Formats: sequence, structure tokens, C-alpha cells
Amino acid sequence: MFQKYDVSNTKALGPSRVAMLREELGQRGLDGFLIPRADAHQGEYVPPNDCRLEWITGFSGSAGAACVLRDEAAIFVDGRYTIQVREQVDGDCFEYRHLHNEPVTDYICTKLTKGMKLGFDPMLHTVQEVRGLQEACTKVGAELVGVETNPIDAVWADRPAAPCGAVQLHPIEYAGEAAADKIARMQAAIADKGADTALLTQPDSVAWLFNIRGSDVSHTPLPLSFALLNSTGKPDLFIDGRKLSGPVREALAELAELHEMEALVACLRQCGATRKTVMIDCGLAGQALYDAVALNGGSVLEGEEPTLLPKAIKNPREIAGAKAAHVRDGVAFVKFLNWFAGNVPRGGHSEVSIAQKLEQFRAETGVLKDISFDSISGFGPHGAICHYRVSHDSDLAVEAGNLYLIDSGAQYEDGTTDITRTLAVGDVSETHKKHFTLVLKGHIALACARFPVGTNGAQLDTLARYALWQAGLDFDHGTGHGVGSYLSVHEGPQRIAKNNSRVALEPGMILSNEPGYYRAGEYGIRIENLELVTEPREIAGGDLAMLGFEPLTLAPIDLALVDVAMLTEAERAWLNTYHGKVAKALAPYLEGVELAFLQHATRTV
Repeated sequence: MFQKYDVSNTKALGPSRVAMLREELGQRGLDGFLIPRADAHQGEYVPPNDCRLEWITGFSGSAGAACVLRDEAAIFVDGRYTIQVREQVDGDCFEYRHLHNEPVTDYICTKLTKGMKLGFDPMLHTVQEVRGLQEACTKVGAELVGVETNPIDAVWADRPAAPCGAVQLHPIEYAGEAAADKIARMQAAIADKGADTALLTQPDSVAWLFNIRGSDVSHTPLPLSFALLNSTGKPDLFIDGRKLSGPVREALAELAELHEMEALVACLRQCGATRKTVMIDCGLAGQALYDAVALNGGSVLEGEEPTLLPKAIKNPREIAGAKAAHVRDGVAFVKFLNWFAGNVPRGGHSEVSIAQKLEQFRAETGVLKDISFDSISGFGPHGAICHYRVSHDSDLAVEAGNLYLIDSGAQYEDGTTDITRTLAVGDVSETHKKHFTLVLKGHIALACARFPVGTNGAQLDTLARYALWQAGLDFDHGTGHGVGSYLSVHEGPQRIAKNNSRVALEPGMILSNEPGYYRAGEYGIRIENLELVTEPREIAGGDLAMLGFEPLTLAPIDLALVDVAMLTEAERAWLNTYHGKVAKALAPYLEGVELAFLQHATRTV
């Protein structure tokens, strides 16, 4: 099994660990310290040795920060984690604050006074973050102090070793473009911008560029690495050499100059000393990397990592792989749904055992590389915790009369999947059905959208919320995220959300469509498909060709939860058409009771 359910609960250790940190800060002459969830790559996927926020607070979510001062401390999380943070973090030790509504910068302005020194690790905060923190400190006369070594590391006695997963070459049959061709394409883009080199800090960008995959973080095939993509000549690749077998090293040496990770800062300082212009993404790169160039005589050209958009726009081979992966995953998911319907309502199953069963069906495909994230397996009140992580300690028995939510995905060499289905366990209430149908209406509205070239995710987000809004309801998370090709299940720069989603959607991008509704303490609902952005197509009588979405995910939506009377004729038509597509794609791979289940689950309504 790829998913583990033994989660260490360090909530009780928070006060003693904060006390050790405060003692260390006192020795360094600091009045406080900032602790982001990030590592030096500033990504979502953080290896155990860099989980400093979790170590000091107990919080294991994928986004957050903490600020520890001499006499008080606060933890900042977004709307996905408002319930989880209270379960994992000692409220007497840390004040709970909303990451966006009550941000760290506001806390600084409220708590710091003139002359105080607030420490931060320049490798773990982006340039943009540091600018905001500096402004807040300046406003109250405090000093923001970059540390050379992280004080948490000084008191973390049993800190794990850095990961050292083997690197594999990603075959051209799945990548669809040779690494040398990608490098040449990106070099031309860098030269056009007037830069000598571009800094790549995102491991998935490096993996995509060099057609490599790794195993340094859970469930995402990333080799932790950096690169300098020079406008001419070979790129410089910074990676732990122990991860490279002979054949992999030989293949990469043809493409790049290979360096150990520790050489990156020195190379950036050399770029500065030789007056080079380095393109740096200030929303992704750590302040220390920016300073290595700017403080040593170089010029920084602020701009997005040049690989982000090309990586997000899948080529024909990647699209074909994604479709094949979703058929395979859909078959496994239908087998799971058939098992669920015949067994779970009778009792005797729990959140853990059900998640394990789904993983088993995926493993039976024979080509499962990993799950794409820890499955969110939540019954009843746990379904209302958006990013609930089930463990043996939290495991609930699943009983008739409420909703079960399973958000899960798989990593196959030809594609990454991510699907959420909410399932009725036995007979459920009319309120359950009403709320489920409102979420479904939002899902359908987004799935049916036709939109002009240049449209971004923020402009589409309202479609998924409109039906809920009319009922006085909403959900506190984004509607859609990008998905990689046997890479990150959460991939930028494209997304669908109220804010921070200004990147125009383009054909070939893959995004999730996942509106939801969560009633705290009772149940949660989410319906998620992955969607492929399609080429512009003419609309009869229209003036403009419009982009649209094609669903990739192939799995029935639980009709027992649909109040058909709430659907318009067009919405019923979409549901029936979608289920017809699911049945046609999956039926050839099923037989017997599983085929009969599929036919019933996709029946016309």
C-alpha cells in the first residue's frame, strides 16, 4: 500500500518545541521567527526533513505558516484547514488565524514594536513574500533579519535525512518531446527576453525539461533539483549525484553540466560577478537565490519561470496518455463503486478500509506507480474537512444514513488522475440530495462553459458557485487546479478560483472541476472531474470561436443523490451524455456484475 495511516500526533509536543525554539532565538538575539510550510523549492510537496512547520506546530496541511515571538505565537492556514488546524495544533500555544483574511503581515504590524528583530530563512521565503514582510516590519520600526542557518534545525534533534530517491528517464513515448528539443525551445524564449540564463526552482519544471522523474517526495515523482537554463550552451543541472545511475548520469551529461545541489548559490554568485542577467520568478524563488545574483553585481530580470506554461500545455502524446490513464483508472473506480454498493451499507467498513480497497483496485491494473496524493476518505463529519487525512487514530466506521466522500488519484506513467465522488451510504435525507444537486449544477455549469481565447480561471469560477450562491451557500477553496503529466497533481500556473487565477486557459491544459459544499460537523460534498481545455470551435450563428472543456475523468456520479426535479433540461442532458460517454468507454473492460453495475449507474434520468 502506498498510503500510510499511522500519523504521528505531535500536538502535545508543540509547547516544549516552541520553548526550545525561543531559547535558540534568544541566543541569536532575535525576538521572533517566521516558519513557512515551504522548502527551498517553495512547492507544495515537501520532504520530511523540511517539514519544519509540522514539527513545531503539529499541523500537516499543505499550506500554512507560523510566527513565534517571545511571549506568543500564531499559525496561519487557509479555509481548507480551519477544522484540521484545531485538531492538530495546541490552541493555548498558537493563536489560529486565517492565512488570507488575517495574514502574517497584519500580525507583524499588530505584534511587533520598534527595535524588535524578526528572523526568517531567506531560502524558505520567496522574493515577493519578503517584500511584503519587509514593508510590514518597516511600518512598525522592526527589523527583518535573514538567518544563515535555520534555528529550527538547531533544535530538531531527530531531523530526518534529506531524500535520495533514484532518478529515472521518462520515455519519449510518454513525454512526446525530446529533452534536447525542449531545452532549445526554452533557450530561444529566454534569449527573446534578453536574459543570459533563467533560474528554475520548481522540481516539476526540471523534471519536465529533462524528461526525468524521481521519488523524493510522497506520491509525486519529483527529483528535488534546480537548474540554470542558459540562453546558449548547456544548462546547469543541480542534483544530488547519488540519485543518478550510470546510464541516467550519462544521458543527463549529454544535455547539461551536472552539479551537486550545494553549488547553486555559488553559481548564482558567479553569474552576478560576471554581470549576467538572470531571469528569476520572484513568486517562486527564495530570497537567498535572488540576493546571490543581485548583491554580487548581476542583473535580475523578474519574470515567470519559462517552463511553466509550456509544461501546462500538454502535447498530443501527453493528451493521449492522459486519456488512456483515465480509462484505466475509470475501470478500477467502477470496480470499487460496485464493491462499495454491495458491501459498505451493510456495515463493517471504515474510512481506512475503504481507501485501501480503492488503492487495491488501482494496483490490480498492474501499472500503478503510486497514488497521486493521500486519499481523502471522509465519512459524515470528516467529509466536511476539505483536506481530511484519515489515520488509524481518526478512522470512522461508515454507516448507513450519511454521505461518504472519496477524493483520490493515481500516478501512471502515461498520466496522473484525480477524482472526487460523494456517495450515499444507504438511505439519505432530502437535504443531502438538495445540497448534492446544487453542487452538481455548479459542476455542470463549468463543464458546459464555452469561452473566448484569453479567458482566465477567475472569470469562470463564478459558474461553479452560482447555484450554491442562490441558496445562500458557498465553498472556501478553489474550483480547479492544473494537473501534470505523470507529475504534480497540483500544477500551475493555470487554475480556476476567485483570486490569483489570471493565467489565460489554453488548449491542452488539464484542470480539475471540483465545486463542493461542507456542513461542519455533519457532511461534505464534492464532485470532481479532470477537464481538458479544447481547441476553439465555431458556434452556429456566433462571431467568435470558443474554447471549451472535454471531461477526462470517467466514473459515474451517484444518481441516488440527484434530485432530478432540480435540474434543467440542459443539465439532465449533460448528465445523461456524460454517463453515456462513461459507459461506452468502460464497458469493454468490464463483465458480469461489474458491467451490470456500470449500466445501472449510468442509466438515463
